[in-house]
Amino acid sequence: MSGDRAPLSEHTAHSGLVLPPVGLGTYRLNGREGAEAVATALRTGYRLLDSAFNYENEAAVGAGVRESGVDRAEAVVTSKLAGRHHGAEAARTAIEESVLRMGLGHIDLLLIHWPNPSRGLYVEAWKALIDAKERGLVRHIGVSNFLPEHLQDVEDATGVRPEVNQIELHPHFPQEEALHLHRDMGIITQAWSPIGRAGDVLAEPVVRDVAAAHGITPTQAVLAWHIARGALPLPKSADAHRQAENLAAAQVVLTADEVAAITQLGRTDGRLKDQDPAVYEEF
Repeated sequence: MSGDRAPLSEHTAHSGLVLPPVGLGTYRLNGREGAEAVATALRTGYRLLDSAFNYENEAAVGAGVRESGVDRAEAVVTSKLAGRHHGAEAARTAIEESVLRMGLGHIDLLLIHWPNPSRGLYVEAWKALIDAKERGLVRHIGVSNFLPEHLQDVEDATGVRPEVNQIELHPHFPQEEALHLHRDMGIITQAWSPIGRAGDVLAEPVVRDVAAAHGITPTQAVLAWHIARGALPLPKSADAHRQAENLAAAQVVLTADEVAAITQLGRTDGRLKDQDPAVYEEF
């Protein structure tokens, strides 16, 4: 029996952290054009921005926030600690550098970018994030690309549970188990590359059928699928019109059958680049 799957108006972590239903990915939004794209997104209504040390655009994101005219307190600005900075002293300095580059006084949400398990330093990196929060450099802390065992390791070692886990999640890799685990743990699931390989996903007949049924674009259908499942997608666009379309997907209500049909597009080899966090490492 089908039923409406009303979109979430916001996401709440176990800590009380509240995030909006859609955020802006900023990978490859660099320099002056990147700053302008961020400012445009904020004026359009985005309130969550996703960046990283390795994107080399923290300064551009910070400039976009300052130039947008939007109250700083309304923007949740994210960055990520790179794998080469997992050691205690390296992490402490890298986090300070990220804060200085953004020029916003603090980072709202800081994540560990990848666990890099063969190095075995992700717990040390997590302790550095906790320290940065205690020093007022960051407001909230989480992780990215962490598997269940990594989540358990950092909580067991510190007593502090991540507020967010940002993972690869799209119709060809729907991550059912991770979504359920995060929900049970009160961890917000963010989705990177939420459209997957856009050409492949958006051409799927079921995605096009759902879009046609609602009078929306295939991209909006996929973003609405994320939101209906309780995930927070981070689509990237520098174009003002597409930014607005992506944000509007938060208002789309899919049926349970539509959500299930898109989820059925999942593949066993659905990862975009075979980046399995159990073995993949990024520095």
